[in-house]
Amino acid sequence: MCERVTVEDVERAIDMGFRDLESLRRYLRIGMGPCQGRYCIPIALGILSRRLGVPIEKLGYVTVRPPLEPVPGKLFLRGAKDV
Repeated sequence: MCERVTVEDVERAIDMGFRDLESLRRYLRIGMGPCQGRYCIPIALGILSRRLGVPIEKLGYVTVRPPLEPVPGKLFLRGAKDV
């Protein structure tokens, strides 16, 4: 997984009482790495589903939080000057 979180870390957190994806995400920082959750969130959902015996569809998904202030796209261009 990402952010150096292992499957064992996720399983341990579930055993500690973190029983939903949002609390797992906050506790372990799942989805806060370079992939922004594209790879690790589905893996964590699978582990949570298996450990709790609940279908993935019943577990929900994480809350998406866009930036507080929109950022101009040109800031991401190579060599962009101050806006």
